[in-house]
Amino acid sequence: MALNDKYNPQEIEDTWYAYWMQNKYFHSTPDDREAYSIVIPPPNVTGVLHMGHMLNNTIQDILVRRARMLGKNACWVPGTDHASIATEAKVVAKLKAEGIEKDSLTREEFMEHAYEWKDKHGGIILDQLKKLGASCDWDRTAFTMDADYSESVIDTFIDLHKKGHIYRGTRMVNWDPSALTTVSDEEVIHKEVNGKLYYIKYKVAGSDETLTVATTRPETIFGDIAICINPNDERFTHLHGKKAIVPMVNREIPIILDEYVDVEFGTGCLKVTPAHDINDYELGKKHNLENINILNADGTLNEAAQFFVGEDRFEVRKKMMQALTAADALVKIEDYNNKVGFSERTDAVIEPRISMQWYVAMEKLAKPALDAVMQDDVQFHPPKFKNTYRHWMENVKDWCISRQLWWGHRIPAFYYGEGENDFVIAKSAEDALPMAIEASGNASLKLENLRQDEDVLDTWFSSWLWPISTFDGNAIKNGKENISEELKYYFPTNDLVTAPEIMFFWVARMIIAGYEYLGEKPFSNVYYTGIVRDPQGRKMSKSLGNSPDPIKLMEKHGADGVRVGMLLTSPAGNDLLFDEALCEQGRNFSNKLWNAYRLIHIWEAEDKPQPEYASFAIQWFESRFSEALGEINAHFDKFRMSDALMSSYKLVWDDFCSWFLEMVKPPYGEKIDAKTLAEVKGILENVLRILHPFMPFVTEALWQDMADRNPEQALIVAQWPKAKTIDTEIAKTFKQSNDAIVEIRNFRKEYQIANKVALEIKVDTNTDAMPVHLPTVSKLANVSNWSTVTEKPAGHISFLVDGVNYYIAAGDNIDTEAEKEKIQEEIKYLNGFLIGVNKKLSNERFVSSAPEKVVAIEKKKQADAIEKVKQLEAKLLEF
Repeated sequence: MALNDKYNPQEIEDTWYAYWMQNKYFHSTPDDREAYSIVIPPPNVTGVLHMGHMLNNTIQDILVRRARMLGKNACWVPGTDHASIATEAKVVAKLKAEGIEKDSLTREEFMEHAYEWKDKHGGIILDQLKKLGASCDWDRTAFTMDADYSESVIDTFIDLHKKGHIYRGTRMVNWDPSALTTVSDEEVIHKEVNGKLYYIKYKVAGSDETLTVATTRPETIFGDIAICINPNDERFTHLHGKKAIVPMVNREIPIILDEYVDVEFGTGCLKVTPAHDINDYELGKKHNLENINILNADGTLNEAAQFFVGEDRFEVRKKMMQALTAADALVKIEDYNNKVGFSERTDAVIEPRISMQWYVAMEKLAKPALDAVMQDDVQFHPPKFKNTYRHWMENVKDWCISRQLWWGHRIPAFYYGEGENDFVIAKSAEDALPMAIEASGNASLKLENLRQDEDVLDTWFSSWLWPISTFDGNAIKNGKENISEELKYYFPTNDLVTAPEIMFFWVARMIIAGYEYLGEKPFSNVYYTGIVRDPQGRKMSKSLGNSPDPIKLMEKHGADGVRVGMLLTSPAGNDLLFDEALCEQGRNFSNKLWNAYRLIHIWEAEDKPQPEYASFAIQWFESRFSEALGEINAHFDKFRMSDALMSSYKLVWDDFCSWFLEMVKPPYGEKIDAKTLAEVKGILENVLRILHPFMPFVTEALWQDMADRNPEQALIVAQWPKAKTIDTEIAKTFKQSNDAIVEIRNFRKEYQIANKVALEIKVDTNTDAMPVHLPTVSKLANVSNWSTVTEKPAGHISFLVDGVNYYIAAGDNIDTEAEKEKIQEEIKYLNGFLIGVNKKLSNERFVSSAPEKVVAIEKKKQADAIEKVKQLEAKLLEF
């Protein structure tokens, strides 16, 4: 495509993405090259692109594109997660809007609606990733409920159950009353909430005495089973063995003794409601207390509560003040801040609930995965997250994997009786029947006598197989000795890019699955991104309205601009304070590159000798490029993506565009020599190569415009540059030449000498040999003649560069009388300023009473002014 004079990202992005797709550059199949594989953290099938996705997938794309250019067989597997809770909530809401209740449908009918919704909305986020430039192997797009993948999930459940790692039991769980399902500990977000502390008095049975208990949840008193006091609390020794009466319900409950109660905390009395608090639950088990569940699954009160039946728990809480007052049981109410658990999926307040669920016993499974990270077989970047990982893995809890939903992988347990253990585990009812007959001893059992467990598996129970099952859905069933050639080739994957908040949900569990099923790590490196925050440091969210729409950002600044903007300040593991100005800076960088190319593009070549300044420029930049390339490669090796970009940015903006192109540019009206133009284009190609992983669209467009290329020569598969020798001497010469050019330009500016006016410069030979490259300085600073002197010539103005004195004749170009007058005026002003400062510092009262810092500031003003006067007086002598 022909390039416009101005950079317009919208005109090139769709074109070149289609070109990459058409030529299947993203597709990978096993061959004799070194494999580089990476799996996308599968976004929820319900999702749309947000800023966290942008950062995460930009980093992945950078890694994949560079791996391709390094000659590796790069495979980036995309896909989505079925997201049980979030997706079911979306489908239920859609049905409700259509006047359909979930309960009115069969499971099969509901699943039809769910798949219809998934087919309509499920690909949105993947299409949005294409706008970002994500070079995923879209032919491999996976979904956690694909047939093969689903089979591997069920195979895993059956295998772990057979090994004794999965069991069924009654425990207290985190219950989401909105989604009507359990959630794991890691899916509970604790937030500071402004609430109330209710002080409630309980009568002591058989006396006029009362006990006061403080609670934030007065609605749960209907489920109270005991009052607990510390056996060493002398205030309540006389109550040992007695009973208290629960207000309103007037039920007698025992006063029990346990050192769990802190004598110094609160009133020293604790109401025990085992069915609605995890600590009370453990206390209840210890003292063999019964459980009274007073809440329905949706958070409304049930018949066991006796009061407010059918009303929501929070509405009841509001009414309890009046009800307790009427029962003469309310002592007082105080404002109280406490942490409350919320469901990560629905933001509903979590309700502790005793329930029969399925669990994975984690302790034995976790050991190899813990060792892998501690011994750096799996390396974390940054490594600070190792301690967090170790703490969690050393204190790992059993994993509740059952969810009370329909959307997901149904638990392969088939019940043949009413007993808790009257079940068998099998892939299908047909497989389960003979097993059930054998287990029950009932030969007359039929298929219709079996009922499959209604629950589905936790979504993470499928995604922990992601690096395995995306390559081979039969790996679990066939065993590690019989895995597919694809899995052998791509596994273990190389790098994982993810967020630290899912270290336990996903990263740890994938490592566990890798060692359990293939006997090795699932990836070598884990790069943890930070949280994208707004300039005020707030986490971006829809509710705060502080999260920009990534698609609109890309429409405004271009995908390359946004990619650069996201990475400019995003060191691994640290939060990114995002400002849209960063994307504008990224867009400006694309413009700079575009304009640099257009400049080179318009140069016409002729066959003539290469100027000395051009030869020097080529040698210097090739050395500088090799130096920068070494830095960039080192940053990549250490997963410092932001630093790798910044090194590339400075090389291109400061060295290539600001200096190199000016050094080689032919004089006005002249053509460039053919040798220099060819070498400049070769250098530009290398510049485009190192920028391509960061800015794929603009670099591919410029690369393709440089020459007629066939698909095998596209930039996306071009070779990553190789460093050459770094010439330290030429770097030194360039630095000093650069400094000389800057000083001469400053001289022109100070004395208002036009750039077109050629200057003559003398160099003091009493200093070291002149290290500047004269042809370069002459060209860029317009110096017509150089000569040497042993002392400063009269009527010359001097400047110093790295110990070398340079002299420029004042001559006709400078109005010496006006300059002298200007200097004298400045000296006069400074002397007047010094009178005031000296007067202040000679005042003993000021010096002794003013703060030390204030006195120091005045002394610095004095010293600076004296030094400036000396410089001006010396300068005055030069005229």
